[in-house]
Amino acid sequence: MSLKADFLKYTLYFTFEAGTSRGVLTEKDSYFVRICDEDDPTVVGWGECAPLRGLSIDDRSDFADQLRQTCDLFNQLDLQLFHWNIPIFLQLVSDRLPSILFGFETAMRDYINGGKRTVFSNDFATGDRAIPINGLVWMGNPDFMRRQIEEKLEAGYSTIKLKIGAIDFQQECDLLDSIRSRFDANQITIRVDANGAFSPDDALPKLRQLATYDLHSIEQPIRPGQPDLLHQLCRESPVPIALDEELIGCMEYVEKRKLLKAIQPQYIILKPTLLGGFAHCDQWIELANVLGIGWWMTSALESNVGLNAIAQYTAQFKNPLPQGLGTGQLYHNNFESPLVIDNGFLKTDPSKNWKLEVPEVRRGVKIETRVQNRIEFP
Repeated sequence: MSLKADFLKYTLYFTFEAGTSRGVLTEKDSYFVRICDEDDPTVVGWGECAPLRGLSIDDRSDFADQLRQTCDLFNQLDLQLFHWNIPIFLQLVSDRLPSILFGFETAMRDYINGGKRTVFSNDFATGDRAIPINGLVWMGNPDFMRRQIEEKLEAGYSTIKLKIGAIDFQQECDLLDSIRSRFDANQITIRVDANGAFSPDDALPKLRQLATYDLHSIEQPIRPGQPDLLHQLCRESPVPIALDEELIGCMEYVEKRKLLKAIQPQYIILKPTLLGGFAHCDQWIELANVLGIGWWMTSALESNVGLNAIAQYTAQFKNPLPQGLGTGQLYHNNFESPLVIDNGFLKTDPSKNWKLEVPEVRRGVKIETRVQNRIEFP
């Protein structure tokens, strides 16, 4: 057995202008790690490294070089010596960027399970269980956001999440009121995500105003890096606070515990791409359970490859909260997969197949590829 790793770069194109408080997204680059045996290239493990521009610590000009170096390290190892012990390999590359750790962990698990995109074997992967998810409403002008709200309600979502902080705050409150005037909190759960848009001076007054709409939670009301203020807000806010960006870059177990103890949030949001993969998410979940903090999982704009891995991981925990896993329909050129959304639930349809050929080629769009040691992948 001679296992080798390779990667390719692929650009995903949004079906609309996806607005956040940090700007508007129209496209996104992902890098796909592929692992196979040179003697049997029909079995390929896929993993996705999907750094987020302007947010993840992976957003750096030498990212491709960092990923190439990790592939080189993998290709030099005698993996039979480790008996495919994934934790050992991850420990060897623990200093690598978070999305690279996530991509390799996913690709290795996929390869071990036969290269069938089964990263975790459970009832979600087999199609016997569905995961409740929130319907995400992106920022934009009020009419655009209102149309999204109506689409999510008609599609059967019982939890709606609105990104706020980019347009006039009163207009955002009016949108929340348009939901609450028709549905109480027992009928429709509302979450909001500020992406750090509130200033230290206006955060608490805005949180008090938002509380009138009986919200489930707000994600990251202020910019990360202000732990004392965030701790104060978590104590005084009438709306439960969930940490999101605050967790990025916190890679040591002791650091994670210190952060959660200092801020004492009501929830944390886990994004494996931004946090260093499943092994790091395991640590966050363990600490959250010990400290009495709720959590849910959210994808970070990955393609269906990354989304599938995150969903299967999420299903390991039987967490009843709606998860943030509804991003598979964002792109014109996503990979075809068995993932489907039905009435506010994400599930696997066993009758559908993966198609991991590069759809952009069919549309005449150029793609950059990186091939190590001239391995040919299907």
